[in-house]
Amino acid sequence: MHIREFGVEIWMNANETRCELNLAETCVASLTVRELLDLTGKGNSILDDLLPMKLTYGAIEGSERLRRAIAALYETKSAADVLVTHGAIGANALVYQALVGPGDVVVSVLPTYQQHYSIPESLGAEVRPLWLKAEDGFLPDTDRLRELCRGGVMLIALTNPNNPTGALMDRPMLEEIVAIAREAGAWLLADEVYRGVDQEGDGFTASVADLYEKGISTGSMSKAYALAGLRLGWIVAPAEVLRAAMIHRDYNTISVSMVDDHLAALALESRDRVLARSREITRGNLAILSGWVESEPLISWVKPRSGTTAFLRYDLPMSSETFCARLLEETGVLLVPGSAFDMDGHVRIGYANSPDILRAGLSRMSSFLKGL
Repeated sequence: MHIREFGVEIWMNANETRCELNLAETCVASLTVRELLDLTGKGNSILDDLLPMKLTYGAIEGSERLRRAIAALYETKSAADVLVTHGAIGANALVYQALVGPGDVVVSVLPTYQQHYSIPESLGAEVRPLWLKAEDGFLPDTDRLRELCRGGVMLIALTNPNNPTGALMDRPMLEEIVAIAREAGAWLLADEVYRGVDQEGDGFTASVADLYEKGISTGSMSKAYALAGLRLGWIVAPAEVLRAAMIHRDYNTISVSMVDDHLAALALESRDRVLARSREITRGNLAILSGWVESEPLISWVKPRSGTTAFLRYDLPMSSETFCARLLEETGVLLVPGSAFDMDGHVRIGYANSPDILRAGLSRMSSFLKGL
């Protein structure tokens, strides 16, 4: 199977160990084990849980406890609707392997996480891009979506909240997209890894898994829950999708770590405290970033409504890769070029690190821009 190089991951692999200030990171500032245990009220008593644990494969589909905790993130779901995976990256790959084959049609929003168009392409599908535009707030044009679905479509792929733009489809828009998917008979996959850190309210928007009988939600502990080191994600979907995904999962994952499963369950059972920390960081830091953007004449954006990233447009005659390479070499600040999302003229910034790192990075970026 031939697959295109993963633009974002190639860039990060080459550069993230070379930078001084990583503003390419997409996770909320990572929790330490101590911080996690303090938030969950476990403290040193965690050893009482771990020391007797036999390190077998554990429950292949994920422990009942963890799947119940994941199901509680949704309005209508139970543990039976959940399959635990090796991160959301594993979840997305399994969905495509389970559902998509040669000759199928997949409609995917762009810009987005590259999995959602490169994997179906590698499986022989026709991918029809639905380009998101700044003038639309980086939200889908639903009339265009209807056009792309004509003649049959196997699956529609969204990221909500969107990576890299931070745009957020609210419930009414999702319901309109569900109606389009239902009319086409299509599966609707929503990568919802940033769900829980909306800039308003309780941080949660609706999930397509709750809105549509053929809705599929993928999520993880990495972004909003600040626990990327657990490498733990999930699929919430109808039984037939989970059964098909399990067939492929037996070939590449078997099960996740029992220790990771246990720590993820602890975090989700205390999600109110974990997410309160994440929302404090994302909301405070977005205010910092917003003030900076307003002060920079060469930078414009559509202000994010959720997530941990923003897509900045720069008014300069250079490619985004050149921009980011020069920024890194001259200042030690790492961003991601828009070309990694097939959308040059932009850069992605992650703003959910510590406020001190964000401020220092933005200050260096201001100096860099003044020197161009």
